[in-house]
Amino acid sequence: MRIFVYPGSFDPVTNGHLDIIDRASKLCDKLIVAVLINRSKSPAFTMEERVSFLKQVLQGRNNVEVIPFSGLLVDFMKQQNATTVIKGLRAVSDFEYEFQMALLNKNLDPNIETLFMMTNIKYSYLSSSAVKEIASYGGDIRDLVPEQIVDQIYNKLRKK
Repeated sequence: MRIFVYPGSFDPVTNGHLDIIDRASKLCDKLIVAVLINRSKSPAFTMEERVSFLKQVLQGRNNVEVIPFSGLLVDFMKQQNATTVIKGLRAVSDFEYEFQMALLNKNLDPNIETLFMMTNIKYSYLSSSAVKEIASYGGDIRDLVPEQIVDQIYNKLRKK
């Protein structure tokens, strides 16, 4: 069984993330969307909220599972019997960091491969940070995130 992992903070999940999830899930038997605790970021949404958003928008995708985790990605991959990391790239600037992470992971576990997927051009400008900024000022995020979670994002971010 080919198990891939798509790690990220998903704070919140965007249509760009969903595009990568949908495309990556066609390449494996099981895709784990791994919601991570990133010590270098202060998320706007709790782990529970981020996992809930993903579960809501991924309903009906039978080979996709959402799992929260912290720690080293290679350790999580071993626990899940996963072989491949999926990383979405929006621009060349993403590549340098993700390439470094892929090499570090390969050094920690030579059995792990990283598959880089270019984003769909219509999402190349999109980031969770941009969504949070726009939503916090009441701007329109309806084309940026899945419809099911728009109101939840507004409700959380307008309070701040």
